[in-house]
Amino acid sequence: MAHIDLEILDIALSGSSSGAYALVLGEVKGKRKLPIVIGGAEAQSIAIEMESMRPSRPLTHDLFQNTLSVFGMEVTEVVIHKMSEGIFYAQLVVSDGIREERIDSRSSDAVAIAVRFGCPIRCSTQVMDAAGVELDATDQESPEESSPETPQTEKEEASSVEDLKRQLSEAIATENYERASELKKQIDALGG
Repeated sequence: MAHIDLEILDIALSGSSSGAYALVLGEVKGKRKLPIVIGGAEAQSIAIEMESMRPSRPLTHDLFQNTLSVFGMEVTEVVIHKMSEGIFYAQLVVSDGIREERIDSRSSDAVAIAVRFGCPIRCSTQVMDAAGVELDATDQESPEESSPETPQTEKEEASSVEDLKRQLSEAIATENYERASELKKQIDALGG
């Protein structure tokens, strides 16, 4: 079965369900995005690890990582291998260097584990073909490509950051997570 390498692009609050978040995974070598609705605890766990924050006590995903590590095992990859009735199915590929096993997992937990082990996140081509969303060319422009003019003054840049933040809020409210992800990148690039 062919797999596509993915990267985490964004985690944003979903406007459709209370407490739900949208995890947006994107093709490493492509334009398609895979949005997955996840719970608040999993979103927090993923974000905490991505931001290198250390909670005072281990979270559940930290406990799982620590347990595997103590017994000389590691997660070598995460594969989102199936989607049925809007639900994604994932597997952790776990190895002790001699033996390799596949363990069934929710996709949100699998991604939270993957960021802790620094292992690849992949999905089957069938999943991407069924649930992937492709961005149009206007959403893919980076701030550098869209404004080849002279550098902005600090006041203009601050105004631009505020405008981008407003657009970001609108994109999240309308559940346009791909656009929200691009806006977030532009805001970060401007130091906002």
